[in-house]
This record gives sequence, C-alpha cells and structure tokens, in this order.
Amino acid sequence: MVKTNENGEKVKSMESWIWGAACSIRGAADAPKFKEFILPLIFVKRLCDVFDDEIDRITEKVKTRTKALQLVDRDKKLVRFYLPIKPKDPENERTWDVIRTLSDKIGQELTDKLRDIAKENKDLQGIIDRIDFNATTHGQRDIDDDRLSKLIEKISEKRLGLKDVEPDIIGRSYEYLIRKFAEGSGKSAGEFYIHLLK
Repeated sequence: MVKTNENGEKVKSMESWIWGAACSIRGAADAPKFKEFILPLIFVKRLCDVFDDEIDRITEKVKTRTKALQLVDRDKKLVRFYLPIKPKDPENERTWDVIRTLSDKIGQELTDKLRDIAKENKDLQGIIDRIDFNATTHGQRDIDDDRLSKLIEKISEKRLGLKDVEPDIIGRSYEYLIRKFAEGSGKSAGEFYIHLLK
C-alpha cells in the first residue's frame, strides 16, 4: 500500500512533469490550445508504454521481442490496443522511440501516426486522431516542429506503463491542465471549462 506522503509526492512529480510539458510549448498557442497538443501525446505515450509492457509479457514466452511483435501482428487481440508503430530494432528500441526520433516534418508525421493508431483501434477513433499537429492559423503553424520536438522530449521523461502510473493518468492530466490554465487566466476552473466548451 502506498503511503499518503509518497502518493502525494508522486502526484506532485506528475503535475510538475505535465506543467513542464505545457511550458515547453509556451508561446506556440494560447492557453486553451496547450491541452490540445499535450493530452493526445500523453495518451499516446501511455499507449506505447502499455503496448511495450504487453509485448514484454509475450516475449517472456517466445524469447524475442521480434517474435512477440510478429505474433501480435497476426493476432491483434493479444494486446489491449494494437499499435502499428514499428521500431527499426525491436530488440533494443521501444515503441515510443519511433515518435521520439522523428526529425523531419514532425507535425505531419506525428499526425499520420496517431491517425494510423486510430484506424487500427475503433475505440480510439475520434479521440487521438482529432488533432492536427501540422495545423496552421493565418498561415502560421500552431506549433512548429522545434516546439513539438521539445514537447515530445519532455513527455519522454516519464514512463507511463502498467506499473508506472495510475490507470486514470489521462483524466488527472486533463484536470490538472484545466486547473493550471484557469489560474493563469484569472478564471475559476469552472469558468475556464465552460469557456472551452463554447
């Protein structure tokens, strides 16, 4: 059983990490848009880490990650969510590494990868494929590749696998960002939430 103090420290550590991610793209978009970029990435990081945990579990039986991935390709029901993201070296690289090492046309590549994941997982359609990391407003990218790269790197700092975080990490992240953005705008969290829904 986790002690209250230890649990409190974990929450503070997680909140600090989430706010660090938000700060890494400050200036790239106004406050309400921060969560539009951060939350899908936190969600995909969680998907990648859980997928790797499940591949590791299968690897214990079949000896290599390459073989485990081949089995999952043939029977996608072996995992909670099937990720069509393939590391070049499955034995030594993790699924998230594919996203972390994007270096060219990051916004477009990331958008495509999230849409590919959604295509493979009906339950994720309309959730992770809604955001366009390559979107522009008045001819300017909402978040340029440099800032996007910094955001990905910040999100890479924490592992979000089955044993690493509570299952409701996404809900907690959303609540925390709503609260923080509300503080920054001088509005109550409730007022800010209503503003987001307009």
